[in-house]
Parts: sequence; C-alpha cells; structure tokens
Amino acid sequence: MILSIESSCDDSSIAITKIENNKLIFHKKISQEKEHACYGGVVPELASRLHAIDLPNILEECKPYFSDLKAVAVTNQPGLGVTLIEGIAMAKTVAVTLDIPLLAVHHLKGHIYSLFIEKKQILPLLVLLISGGHTQIIRVESLDKMTILATSIDDSVGESFDKTAKMMGLGYPGGPIIEQLAQKGDENRFALPIPLQNSPLIAFSLSGLKNAVRLTIERLGGSDAMKEQDRCDLSASFQKAVKLHLIQKSKKIFEKESIKDFAIVGGASANLYIREAYEILCKKYKKRLHTAPLKYCSDNAAMIGRYAIEAYKKKLFVEPYEIDVVYTKKRQSGTEL
Repeated sequence: MILSIESSCDDSSIAITKIENNKLIFHKKISQEKEHACYGGVVPELASRLHAIDLPNILEECKPYFSDLKAVAVTNQPGLGVTLIEGIAMAKTVAVTLDIPLLAVHHLKGHIYSLFIEKKQILPLLVLLISGGHTQIIRVESLDKMTILATSIDDSVGESFDKTAKMMGLGYPGGPIIEQLAQKGDENRFALPIPLQNSPLIAFSLSGLKNAVRLTIERLGGSDAMKEQDRCDLSASFQKAVKLHLIQKSKKIFEKESIKDFAIVGGASANLYIREAYEILCKKYKKRLHTAPLKYCSDNAAMIGRYAIEAYKKKLFVEPYEIDVVYTKKRQSGTEL
C-alpha cells in the first residue's frame, strides 16, 4: 500500500491506497473552511498551524496499516509554502522511520488522477482543470507527458467565483454559494462581457469579468443595498459568462485535437451548471466526457495516492533530503505541466 499526504492549501488529508488494484483502503480529510470563512479566504499561517494539529491526528488512525506500506507520497507543488511544508515534514518522517521510498507529487497531476480513483487510467486524455488557483486545458499522453494547451492569463475560475461572492457580501468559499444563488436567478438580467470573445487567443481571462461584476454592484448601490434577487440574478449572469468563456475557448481546442476522451477536474469542476454545458459540447464533438466524483473534486489525498501508484510502478522515488517545497511560476501554453 501507499500512504499519501495532501496539505497544499486548507485541507488536511491522508489516504492509503492498495498498489495491486487501486483500491482506496483509508481516506480522511479535515476541511478548514469554517476557520477561514471569517477572513473571506485562506490565511496561510492559520492553515499551517491547523495542518500541524490535524495531520498527526489522522496519521494516528493509519498506524494499523504501517506494516503494509511500500511507499509514502506527498504533494510538494504547487501550493502555499507554509502548508506544503507540513505534509512534506510528515512524509519525510514516515519514509525514514519505516525505511520506505518517498514520492513527490505535483498537485495538479493529482487532480487529473482524481478521475481514476479505484479505476484504471484512461489515456490519452484532454483535461480541463478548473480550481482555486488554476484554469488550464491539458493534453495528457502519459504519466510524465502532460502539455498545457491553454491557461489563464490572470484569475482562475475558482478565484473569480470566490472574489465575486466576496464583492456581494457572501461567504467563503464562493463557488458553491454562487451556484446555489444562480439556480434562483435570471442569467440574462445583467449583460456581463464574455472574456476574450473576439480574440483569437486560446487562453482564459476572468479579471475583466470580475471588474464588470464590481461595476454592476456599484450601480446597484453596493453590496449592502442589493436585494436577494439582485444577488441571485448577478450570480446567474456571472456564471453564464464564465461558462460561455470556457466553452468558447474549449471549442477551439476540440477542433484541433483528435483525442476522444475529455475530462473536467478540480474544485470548480463540482459546478453542475458547467458540467452540463460540457456534456452538450462533448456530444456535439463526439467526445466522451469524464468527471471525478464530487467528493474528490476538491483537494484530497486519495487523488495524490492514485497518481502515486503509477509513479511507484515507474520507481520515480526521491530521497528524503532531496524533497522540499517547489515554488513554481504559472506555466505558459505549450509547456509541460
């Protein structure tokens, strides 16, 4: 079995996965959403302190499996440095104490492998990754060959949902709140711009849309003056603009790429409105749509463990003294993930 640890942001999670059949033997996640909600977003130092409390408590529950462990895997990039280091320190300790190999896992590759938890991998694959920090379309040919076809030049989908919710005086995280309000709203009430609509650039950009939301809120008298229906209608209009932007740029890639399997992963992929739009798009282009179960869309150790199984088979081990937090800049289109 492989023990995997995830601490890239505000979720403390550990999983144990069986190498032979990909079966998830143990999985536990402790969310910090309530602790960060009053600040309107994640406070890195607070998240780090909570990881230092929660991760050892979860690890204690894993002790009965220690004798069966063949490796330990941990997220080491990208993420918050002060939270990643908590998981890395634990992984090093487990690896040295039990004398087992160590695997370093790229968080975004983990999200891709959330599709294959307790399943066989399906490759090649086109993947739309929409999370709190990233919006990308990636061509996945193998475990170690993943090419970014399109990426965000500013805000990510998840980030824009959170900021829109904050501007309207709503809670955190913003994605689920916006989606819920949008169900009761008129998506055609506010004519928000579709980002890069007339641009040939195959990329994502949501900062302009976010600014349009801000101006709309100001015209309504500010967040305190907004009525409940205003919030519902603006949420629906914003969500529609995001959907149309994603679909428009995805179409351009679908027309170029012959790969028949397409997937949506990441925390924002839990948005059912966006999922439904891609179901329609995939039918039009005769592509098979794959999505991760909703419980594995947000950050979790099960996805890190699933990637780790394939890395273990290829013996992609690192020495404990070699692994550290990797501070990565956002990669551009055409580069390897």
